[in-house]
Amino acid sequence: MIRIIKKIRNFLLIGLVTGFQLLLLSGCQTGNTKKIVTPHYTISWAASEIGSWSYTTIPGGKRVEIQLPAFEIDGKKIRVVLRHLSSENDPGILHNGVTEYQFEGIFNGDDNLKLGVTFRVSNENPVLRFRYSLKASHGQKLTRSNGTDELTYLSYYLKDASESKEIRLSVFNEMIHSCNLGEVKIYDADFTGSSSFAGPVLLGSSSDNTFLFAYEHDSMYPNNFVEYQLRPDKRVELRAVKGNYFTGQSADDYSTIWFEVAGVAGDEERMADQFRTFMLKYQSENLESRNPYIFYNTWGRQERVKWAGGQYLTTMNLGYTLREIERAHEMGVDVYILDAGWFDKTGDWGVNLKNFPDGFRQISEKLKGYGMKLGVWMNPAKAAVSSQALSGNKNCLKTWNGKPVTPSPEWETEESTDMCLVSSYWKTYADVLIRLNKELGISYFYLDGIGQSGCNDPEHFHGTTQNRAEERGENYGFLLPVFLGKIIERVSDACPDVIFDFDVTESGRIGVGLQFLASGRFFILNNGPYFRNFDLGQSLLPNKCHNIFIQPGPARTWFIRSVLDYDKWIPSNLFLANYQPDDPENSQIINLASLVLGQNSIWGEILKTSPEGVALFHRILGKYKQVREDVAAASPVHTGKSGDTPEIFEKINPKTGNGVVVIFANGKGNFSYITKNAVADNIWHNKGVTVKQGPDKHAKIDVLFDGASAAIIFFGIHK
Repeated sequence: MIRIIKKIRNFLLIGLVTGFQLLLLSGCQTGNTKKIVTPHYTISWAASEIGSWSYTTIPGGKRVEIQLPAFEIDGKKIRVVLRHLSSENDPGILHNGVTEYQFEGIFNGDDNLKLGVTFRVSNENPVLRFRYSLKASHGQKLTRSNGTDELTYLSYYLKDASESKEIRLSVFNEMIHSCNLGEVKIYDADFTGSSSFAGPVLLGSSSDNTFLFAYEHDSMYPNNFVEYQLRPDKRVELRAVKGNYFTGQSADDYSTIWFEVAGVAGDEERMADQFRTFMLKYQSENLESRNPYIFYNTWGRQERVKWAGGQYLTTMNLGYTLREIERAHEMGVDVYILDAGWFDKTGDWGVNLKNFPDGFRQISEKLKGYGMKLGVWMNPAKAAVSSQALSGNKNCLKTWNGKPVTPSPEWETEESTDMCLVSSYWKTYADVLIRLNKELGISYFYLDGIGQSGCNDPEHFHGTTQNRAEERGENYGFLLPVFLGKIIERVSDACPDVIFDFDVTESGRIGVGLQFLASGRFFILNNGPYFRNFDLGQSLLPNKCHNIFIQPGPARTWFIRSVLDYDKWIPSNLFLANYQPDDPENSQIINLASLVLGQNSIWGEILKTSPEGVALFHRILGKYKQVREDVAAASPVHTGKSGDTPEIFEKINPKTGNGVVVIFANGKGNFSYITKNAVADNIWHNKGVTVKQGPDKHAKIDVLFDGASAAIIFFGIHK
């Protein structure tokens, strides 16, 4: 019924929004200029001889001119100039309410080449999403005469910007053993010296406005496939570095990655707020991935069983799982995830009937009765040696210089080998996911174990025998996140309520970027660093457990909260991390206070959590669920660093006043804080906290700590 209501609402929205924007498109053609006008910006281009288009802010009228791409086609370098740019089709409305416009133009001087331009526009947000495509009617090929990519996606000038900054998303920090966000100031000397920056986000700010450019691709810095090249005249070029295509690739139906441009009348903080909203509401059509559910994953328990002398799969059985689902429900969990070992063999991904004799029937019934979702762990690239997936796709084996990976056991199950997802195998795997959703009700897929390198096979989709092995390997690395997106798109079309997470908790993975986030989310941090990440003496290393921060107390939460810096630009509920439910109560409070900032997941031995601890989780998560959508929507106000005393987070939605303030301390003391946003009435807080609202509706919070703990204050609680 809910989905039917949404479809009716979207149908009405299509009529209203499309009619409004069509009127603007047809009614705003003045002289030699064509326009699309939204409440936040105007897109415009010339009626003929088009080499660029412009984005102009509303209000303010600040403009940036964006040059069309430059390709090398059949050995000739071509900077695109079009005779015209027009469309014969009406714009369409996507699932997220965004309007899509598609235009096409013929190359000036070559009737056999066309450039397609797709704009995705929201009336509610200043971020414009766009990409390009080619059509070639005479077999034209993309070439690399100098042995390197010859592709400039776009260029623009930052002459009016007094300050520029790079936003890095995938710097892997060994101290916390996770990717984290980096903000790097760009100096005039960087332009003079023609420096390059990976981004994927670049800012240019003046006294009264800020512009943002971004590209959607995922790689772990410094293994960059795309970069911004600065020029002394303050021009910025977004260029392909490696692997963006292969020599001899058909130019027909070639599509670029997606890009964003945005402008605001305001500073960097204003831009971050708007871009963050775009990431939450308007980038992805997979809206289910944006919902701030509460997750529980079995791996934390499976690891502990292993450390205690058992096996990872010792407790992976029907009886234990049913008891855990009961406990997870009591605590307030929405999504129950079976990690490695639920399956009989990789590739085919059937249920392990030895441990789950009824094939998840009772599990599905129990979860459905509680209104919970079922999720599973998978390594998409693995296929067991006896699997039908392997026997039917032997041409899709991942190979390096002609040699496939040696099979090895996959988490105490049958030996598996690696498959290439940048091959026809991507459809095989996508169809397996659709089957798992339709037959078993699995609606959450946790994807793990995919590195960015590893295949240069000439029979796949990333090069041929005419290309060097290095070129094929680079194109594989570039296309891997693209094909993960294709998998998710195929599955989501058939199963709209499916959610995908991708594990980036080890170096060498595809890395945090904007491409995977267009359809899913990231599992950002596992247990934090291992013993091997630090220079510890051999006598201190444990015999079985290689994880450091796994005990109750605040230390683990310091490391997991350290990646919340992303929340400035990308909502924290798109970066899952697991907190722990272990007694005593003080540790549970610290973990809960961290969880409600948006990372939204727990793992561990929840069947060993005390009745009092279960009740505590139920009570606080019940309060959190009333305001979690506000917390997801709220830009963060953060004081202190992870591990500081105090460390303060304010997550208040300015439109409603609902949300949460959390204050952490590592010892005794009195602390005060006044909210930066006006807050709603109906306040709940834990012990040791006093809250007073002033006439301006801002709240003054006083906290008395007896030791290491956290204060949790919810605003807008109604029961």
